[in-house]
Amino acid sequence: MPLPKITTSQYELVLPSSGKKIKYRPFLVREEKILILALESEDTNQISTAVKQVLKECVIGRVKIEDLPSFDIEYLFLNIRGKSVGESIDIVVTCGDDGETKINVSIPIDKVEVEKHPDHNRDLELGQGYVLRMKYPTMGQFIDTNFSVRSGDDSEVERSFDIICSCIEQVYTEEDMWTASECSKKELRDWVESLTSEQFKKIEKFFETMPKLRHEIKVMNPNTKKENTVVLEGLSSFFA
Repeated sequence: MPLPKITTSQYELVLPSSGKKIKYRPFLVREEKILILALESEDTNQISTAVKQVLKECVIGRVKIEDLPSFDIEYLFLNIRGKSVGESIDIVVTCGDDGETKINVSIPIDKVEVEKHPDHNRDLELGQGYVLRMKYPTMGQFIDTNFSVRSGDDSEVERSFDIICSCIEQVYTEEDMWTASECSKKELRDWVESLTSEQFKKIEKFFETMPKLRHEIKVMNPNTKKENTVVLEGLSSFFA
């Protein structure tokens, strides 16, 4: 007699970027194994492949994971991971008043949301009628931010410029439009470097105000008896 098949629970969440409802299920043991082996390899390509594979397996229905904004993927991954291990995630935070006291904290998954800034805008006015339309980082940036192992030779400035160029969608005026997908990486890089400091600050603001996974908690330092506010941002903060 074959072993019985055990039904896996299904859950529903709303994608922060679009408001679209999707269904998902928790990780299975084989999927946890895929992730663990990929992370142990410290190979970005293996990690990227594993995360894509696992998310595609766990999301029920037609959802193109690669095209989702990074904050959608973080929110989705957190919820799938949460449903796989329990309704809360246990982490260790450091009290800011002394910078050294560690405290164990349990965070309910359903309390963690994607925060949207009221001043955020994808269309950036550059002057003289030109508008730069940005797009959100997707799967590649999600992997790089949360799982990649970087060498000491990596340049933070170079990585920042690469991210900016990958997030340019188009430049347009009332009469014309230039699409980034039609430009080479060098053309985009040269164009970004030709911007004024004031124009570049608008790009920086786009990333600073971009929707992000964020949760604020208050903890009491048992040694100093002072209350600390700890802000967790990005998926990696919830697995500290």
